[in-house]
Amino acid sequence: MAITREHDLHKRRSGRNIGLAVVLLAFIALVFGLTIAKVSGGNALQAFDHSYRPVLDPDNVRFQQR
Repeated sequence: MAITREHDLHKRRSGRNIGLAVVLLAFIALVFGLTIAKVSGGNALQAFDHSYRPVLDPDNVRFQQR
């Protein structure tokens, strides 16, 4: 039996591996896209990060958004 000969099992595993690679790449692209949207959003998406932000304080009239 030659070493270069492929068995049917190798072909099936190759197809599954390609499918898994496509799914993982799609997940990575989704996370990357969400990260870029969060970072480039500016004031549109503000989150709680343990720091005081005057814009988020409803009692601070000076920084109220118009």
